[in-house]
Amino acid sequence: MSRRPLPLNAVDAFIVTARHLNLTRAAKELCLTQSAVSRKIAALEAWFGFPLFERHARGLHLSPQGSALLPELRNAFHQLVNCAEQARGQQSVVRLKAPTCAMRWLVPKLMQLEAREPELQVALTTTTDHDINFKSEPFDAAIVFGTTHSGEKLFDEALTPVLSAALLPPDFSLSAPGNLTFLHPTRDTTDWTLWFDGSQIPCPVMRRNQHFDTMDLAISAAIQGFGIAIADEQLVADDLRTGRLIRPFPGSVKTGASYRLVQRDGGPHAAAAQRFCATLLSLS
Repeated sequence: MSRRPLPLNAVDAFIVTARHLNLTRAAKELCLTQSAVSRKIAALEAWFGFPLFERHARGLHLSPQGSALLPELRNAFHQLVNCAEQARGQQSVVRLKAPTCAMRWLVPKLMQLEAREPELQVALTTTTDHDINFKSEPFDAAIVFGTTHSGEKLFDEALTPVLSAALLPPDFSLSAPGNLTFLHPTRDTTDWTLWFDGSQIPCPVMRRNQHFDTMDLAISAAIQGFGIAIADEQLVADDLRTGRLIRPFPGSVKTGASYRLVQRDGGPHAAAAQRFCATLLSLS
């Protein structure tokens, strides 16, 4: 007997041909040419070492060996297909949209989620867009940022200054920042102005400034010692814990905006999206 692996695609060709007893109809069902089906059956016969069909002028007939083998092969093949389909169905993919600025908070959560729900697969798309339109965008869930009250709140935005410890002089004061560069997460000074207003510290003249498109970029620049950034305390929590950044002031100022988790109503991935959202909220 041959030690070569059993050619499973030839088994499928045999089962289909045995049902039709006609190569033309079998080829049509298998989306193959008639000669391709014949080659697969010939390969299977060579593997077994005996004929599976008897060729007659009026068509095909199962050989005695083929007739005896058919029920066992058919049941085994169908069981294999069902097992594969079930395994594929367990790999649930959730298409998630999230703003780039939330990555510092989200990535550790996704790692925890993977450990808790390993069958949930998250296809993550990052964007500078802070909103979602499920009618026109192909996502199952999204993290949105702003003053909207839809969805489940993940956390409120609360701003705090942060910088590298190497930049912090002993007599540091924001009212006299010296040569420090102010790092802005937007193209204007809105976030820093909000913090100064809320902290009741007089806003100094910001002589040196660097503006970024996202808060994540401003935080990365602060870690590298570029200057002092205004950042959300949740987004820099891990950087503060590990000492990559320090906060020279203990308080923070809420802006009225928040990060929220929203989910598409219905859809083919609704059950997986519901599990994803419930697990992510439990980690928040």
